[in-house]
Amino acid sequence: MSTFDHPTLIQNINHSLAGLRKAQPEAMQGFGQLAKAAMAEGAVSEKHKELIALAIGITQHCSGCIGFHVKALRRLGCTRQELEEMLAVCVYMGGGPALMYTAEALAAWGAFEPVTT
Repeated sequence: MSTFDHPTLIQNINHSLAGLRKAQPEAMQGFGQLAKAAMAEGAVSEKHKELIALAIGITQHCSGCIGFHVKALRRLGCTRQELEEMLAVCVYMGGGPALMYTAEALAAWGAFEPVTT
């Protein structure tokens, strides 16, 4: 099971990149614009684009990507069933290594669970 605390991981990534945002503002703004344009609602919904991005993060073994995209999927109202069906495709396409990162994505899903009052 994952040993990552994904909320803290993405907070640490953002903190670590703060200096690069200042040192390379045009490059970082360009990356932000690329992300915004790629993830914009269109013929493919933003939620489905986030599922695709998470699948790529899993198969590329990127813990930070898993954290950021699971958090976005929670915000977009993704269901556990939608997540699990996409995870099955990841395992199909990526084999055992993808299965290990699938476990990490499920842990992140729990970590970003909406708080009910």
